[in-house]
Amino acid sequence: MVATSINPLNIDLSSIRAEIQALQPQIVQWRRKIHQYPELGFKEQLTAQFISQKLQEWGIEHQTEIAHTGIVATIRSHKIGKVLAIRADMDALPIQEQNQVDYCSKHDGIMHACGHDGHTAIALATAYYLAQHRDDFAGSVKIIFQPAEEAPGGAKPMIAAGVLTNPDVDAIIGLHLWNNLPLGTVGVREGALMAAVECFRARILGKGGHGAMPHQTVDSVVVGAQIVSALQTIVARNVDPIESAVVTVGEFHAGTALNIIADTAQLNGTVRYFNPKFAGFLQQKIEQIIAGICSSYGAKYDLEYWQLYPPVINNAEIAQLVRSQAMKVVETPLGIVPECQTMGGEDMSFFLQEVPGCYFFLGAANLPKNLAYPHHHPRFDFDETALMMGVEIFVRCVENFNCLFVQN
Repeated sequence: MVATSINPLNIDLSSIRAEIQALQPQIVQWRRKIHQYPELGFKEQLTAQFISQKLQEWGIEHQTEIAHTGIVATIRSHKIGKVLAIRADMDALPIQEQNQVDYCSKHDGIMHACGHDGHTAIALATAYYLAQHRDDFAGSVKIIFQPAEEAPGGAKPMIAAGVLTNPDVDAIIGLHLWNNLPLGTVGVREGALMAAVECFRARILGKGGHGAMPHQTVDSVVVGAQIVSALQTIVARNVDPIESAVVTVGEFHAGTALNIIADTAQLNGTVRYFNPKFAGFLQQKIEQIIAGICSSYGAKYDLEYWQLYPPVINNAEIAQLVRSQAMKVVETPLGIVPECQTMGGEDMSFFLQEVPGCYFFLGAANLPKNLAYPHHHPRFDFDETALMMGVEIFVRCVENFNCLFVQN
C-alpha cells in the first residue's frame, strides 16, 4: 500500500524563517486549488491562468504561453550577479482520484498523483518571497513553470522557445516531492539521479493457422515468448554489474482464440539506464535479438524505438550548494540521503544538458497520517509541511548561489 515504511523524523521547523512559516497556510491553499483542477500536459490553461494572475498581483515580470501553457517569471535583485533558474512542472495524470478529501479533483479521470501541484505552489511561494526581498540576493532568478512533464515532455519546447536566455541562465535547480522518502529528508547527489527513458514497440509477423496443425504456421506467440526471455540477457550479459540498466517488456498482445495460432504478436517495453554511454547501445542489442530470433523461426518484424528522456545528471558544484542549504533546513538524524537514485525518468534532464544544475528529492511521506501512497497511485497525497521546507531550501539556494562564483 505504501511507498515507504519509514516514519517521518522529529521535525524541527525553527530553521524555516518566520515569514515563510507565516506563508504556509497560503501555500497550502494554492496547492489545494491547483489539486482540485488538474490538467493534462499542454492543457494546463486554468493552472497557467492562476499562476499568471498571482504573478501579476505581485508585480512580477513574466511571460505566458511559452510552449503552449508554460510561464517564465523573472525576479531581478538590486545587485549585479548571476542568473539562477528554478523549474517546477505543473501537469497532472489521467488517473481517477480515490482520496476522500475536501480538495479532491473536480476533473473526472484526471488527478495530481505525482506532486506537481505542490511543485507549482512551492515555486509560486518562492517567487512571492524573493520579490519581497530583492536586497537579500544578487543577480536574477528565473522561475520556469513547465507544462507536460509526464508526457510528451515540455522541457525541450520551452528550451527551444528561449527560456534559458534573456537573461542567460547560469545554473538551474528543481525539486520533486518524494513519497519514497519520509518528511524531514532530502535526497540529493551529484551525477546521475534519474534514468534515461527509452521505449519500443515490436510487431512480430508470423503465419497463423489451426492450433492442431502448428507445422503449417509460424507461431508469433512462440517467437514473441523467445524474444521476451532473450531480452532479459541484454543487461545480464552486456552491462557491467556495477552499472545499472533495465529492459522491461510491459505488454504482450497476441491471439484471438485458444485453438488458433496467432499470425502477429505485439511486444511493448521500456529501457532505462543511468550512464549516457548506453545511448544507442541497448537499442542495437534489442534489434539484434529480435532480428535473430525472428530469422531463426521464419518470422518477420517491425520495430519502433524512440528516446523519450536522457538521464538526469546533476552538476557536482550545484549539488553541493543544494546539499549545504538543505542540511540547514532538515536538521534530522537521517536528513540528507545521497543513495536516492531511481530508474524513473524526468525531462528536467533536458535543462541539465543545457546548463549545470541539480534536481533533488524532498521527502514528503508521512505514514502515520496515511500520506505515503506511491506516486501515480489514485490515493497519492503528501504531507504539506514539505511545502514550506521546499520554499526555504529554494530561497537559501538563491541567496547563496553567487557565492560559488566569488569563491572561484
